[in-house]
Amino acid sequence: MTRWPVERFTEEGAEATTLAIAEETPISFVYNSVPYAVMMGTLQDLEDYAYGFSITERLVSNAASIRAVRTEIGEDGVTLSLDIAGEDFRRLLQSRRAMTGRTGCGVCGSEDLKSLHTALPPVPAMPPVALSAIQHAVNTLANYQTLNAQVHMVHGAAWCSSDGSLHMIREDVGRHNALDKLIGAGLRQNVCFAEGFCLITSRCSFEMVQKAILAGFSTLVAISAPTTRALHLAQEAGLTIVALARRSSQHLFTGSVG
Repeated sequence: MTRWPVERFTEEGAEATTLAIAEETPISFVYNSVPYAVMMGTLQDLEDYAYGFSITERLVSNAASIRAVRTEIGEDGVTLSLDIAGEDFRRLLQSRRAMTGRTGCGVCGSEDLKSLHTALPPVPAMPPVALSAIQHAVNTLANYQTLNAQVHMVHGAAWCSSDGSLHMIREDVGRHNALDKLIGAGLRQNVCFAEGFCLITSRCSFEMVQKAILAGFSTLVAISAPTTRALHLAQEAGLTIVALARRSSQHLFTGSVG
């Protein structure tokens, strides 16, 4: 956990404070020296994660098939190296590219840690979005979440203009899917995402920031909190992050608002 300096905005005004932010670390799964997948997670209980992931992915037939688990912590992330039984390993080799996509994972297609560290373009330089526009978008977002109004469990990703008007929204059970759908819709309609801002109903994780940067957004607003890896990536690219954005308060983590 890390303490991060933020500017908190409420009806009473602005104040500088710090918030506890969760760490987000790439965790690479390697079976019998063969990379399988990279997941994003926290550093607690890694051996439990290795066993649970291996069983639920059907990579091993039972816990006894895992002969050893080694944890290596490096600059790029954590590597969990598992030694598994020969029959299970042969089955893994046959099906390693058919890994199940998850609503909670944005890097499931990556096989090793190095593939996560590709250069990202800087975001377009734009005037800061007005705080009043962000507050207006947050306060009216629920009116546009038509699917969530029926099922009460899907994520939303919206593109808002500089005055806070919501012009486009996409919803999905997966937060990454909702953002991908919004980006796809904007690209098909030749939308300039640098104008205005993106509003998401989920946490602001590393891969959500990465997608926002690649789409050309200059500001990303999230209902829930960011991770430290997401914030460092946003700083590198010049992306403004406003998170924990609720009706009563909003927190500026990187960049600036007007």
